[in-house]
Amino acid sequence: MKLKDLSVLSAVILIIVMLVVPLPGWLLSVFILLNISLALIVILVAMNTTEALEFSIFPSLLLLLTLFRLGLNVSTTRSILSEGNAGVVIETFGTFVIGDNPLVGFVIFLILVIIQFVVITKGSERVSEVAARFTLDAMPGKQMSIDADLNAGLISEHQAKDRREKIEKEADFYGAMDGGSKFVKGDAIAGIVIVLINIIFGLIIGVAQMGLSFGEATDQFLRLTVGDGLVSQIPALLISTATGIVVTRVASEGNLGTDITTQLFRYPKLLYIAAFTIFMLGLTPINMGLTTMIAGVLAFGGYRLGQTQAKTEEVEFQEEEETESRDMSSPESIVQMLSHDPIEFEFGYALIPLADTSQGGDLLDRIVMIRRQLALELGMIIPVVRIRDNIQLNPNEYSLKVKGNEVARGEVYIDHYLAMMPGIDEEDIEGIDTIEPAFGLPAKWISEDLKDEAEMMGSTVVDPPSVVSTHITEVIKQHAHELLGRQETKQLIDHLKESNPLLVEEVTPEPLSIGDVQKVLAKLLREQVSIRNLPIIFETLADFGKMTNDTDLLAEYVRQSLYSQISKQYVNEEQMMKVITVSGTVEKLLADHIQQTEHGSYLSLDPESQQKIIQSVHQQVEKVSVQEVTPIVLCSPAIRMYLKQLVERYLPQVVILSYNELEPSIEVQSVGVVNV
Repeated sequence: MKLKDLSVLSAVILIIVMLVVPLPGWLLSVFILLNISLALIVILVAMNTTEALEFSIFPSLLLLLTLFRLGLNVSTTRSILSEGNAGVVIETFGTFVIGDNPLVGFVIFLILVIIQFVVITKGSERVSEVAARFTLDAMPGKQMSIDADLNAGLISEHQAKDRREKIEKEADFYGAMDGGSKFVKGDAIAGIVIVLINIIFGLIIGVAQMGLSFGEATDQFLRLTVGDGLVSQIPALLISTATGIVVTRVASEGNLGTDITTQLFRYPKLLYIAAFTIFMLGLTPINMGLTTMIAGVLAFGGYRLGQTQAKTEEVEFQEEEETESRDMSSPESIVQMLSHDPIEFEFGYALIPLADTSQGGDLLDRIVMIRRQLALELGMIIPVVRIRDNIQLNPNEYSLKVKGNEVARGEVYIDHYLAMMPGIDEEDIEGIDTIEPAFGLPAKWISEDLKDEAEMMGSTVVDPPSVVSTHITEVIKQHAHELLGRQETKQLIDHLKESNPLLVEEVTPEPLSIGDVQKVLAKLLREQVSIRNLPIIFETLADFGKMTNDTDLLAEYVRQSLYSQISKQYVNEEQMMKVITVSGTVEKLLADHIQQTEHGSYLSLDPESQQKIIQSVHQQVEKVSVQEVTPIVLCSPAIRMYLKQLVERYLPQVVILSYNELEPSIEVQSVGVVNV
């Protein structure tokens, strides 16, 4: 155990010993001076902290110091009543304060006790209660503010985590201070009671047991009692003041001394008003010379502060201009202008209420939920969505960008609802014709008073925030493979390494680099395959990575390993999958035209044959779409990758699976055949 830990434990044990074992006078004097020293250190530290959490140990320290002070009170009371002596420190304090008049000295001591108990202790207790209550009440708002800054891209994930931890620590600290202030109050009451005990029983013991006269007993025990009270109440007063400083401290860049001098003398002209007021008091019977001297000092101080402030403002202005000029011309600022946010959401001025929490907008909260939902669905960390208004857009228009390129655009009417009416005569209800942005369905923007009517007609009615949220979700899903770079892949690998270090070491950096792993994961995301099950993905890469470094082929092996996940993604409730099969002719045609090279394989098929296959797939997809069935094309593992590459540009929504990607228990029903 460290020496620091032993010293604290020893101090606690010593306090307990003080409560039961009589101490000699010289040792009491040492502890009394130590108590005063500790109180001075505490108040000086409290004055020099810039925020309360810098002195987070204060509540526990307050309890220990209070216990130490009470232990001293017990020991000094024992010495005063049993021996009529409590050490040189207490006697010196008592003699110095009382002097030749015990009554005056006792009155001064009572005033000191009243100041501590009524003013400082009561005030600190009340401030602690209010601070604890307000801190707890403000926690939800602070958490929402952090989430809003995180979604807007103003802070990083790490900064958000640190700020959340700080909020939790503040709540714990002020809650502990609320309880700690009760110790200060109890200590003040105990001090008053101990003083009364010392005086009353000291007089009784002095007269009855020691044979002193009443006057001698009064002089001796009153002197010792006042001395004991002073050496106890002065540290208690300092600790109470430190408690008040800590709980009333507002976070700033400077300590208490800097803040007082800076803020109190921020307006030098006000010193002239104060100087004039003091000078005018000299016209009364108050000493004219005294008021003139103080007024002169205030006026001179205002003059010097005014000159200093003017010079400071001039220097700051020049430095600001130089900094702006330097920043505008520096290469770093130009480089920053070249960077793009991974995801940007821009909107016209009419859509500001969507994002403005003061107007009831909850878009920021929705985006937080979208990121969490997609993290579970896709298995990757979605970057922060930067939200900003753009006056170049139409008032009701919004735009989505991925890495600086616009990938989607939509239009929303804040005071309307979007009604999607498949199979319903659109003329039966009034509204603004539009296309649902996420899935491209025909829809109408209708007013709020037509909402119930549209729902009774079988329409799906959605509010504007839900329309935008759904569109953002689908766009991020479609472009997730673009958002997964090498850095993001490295983070996923590091996370997997914590639980499967051997598996990661077997895959990277040999035989596959981080870039190779990133390409495999991006290919899976491109076809809406979740990469959340990284252990299975890396098991497959470990098995086949030594045989080939073709990332296209490795992605196919991974897909086959994820057959259970892929099957559940497309199977219906009856464990049946309706598919479009590929004829043997098309299978052989594609297989015969696969060219193998040292850099991988590719499909070398004449344009006419390509067009025929694409047209056949398109016809079959249109046929099953009428039946409201997800278009799935099923083929052999050997040609799946090449068939997907062939039709992806023209029919990106078509899902192409191989036989090896299906669970054996699934029933497959063919609803069409791709032929040429």
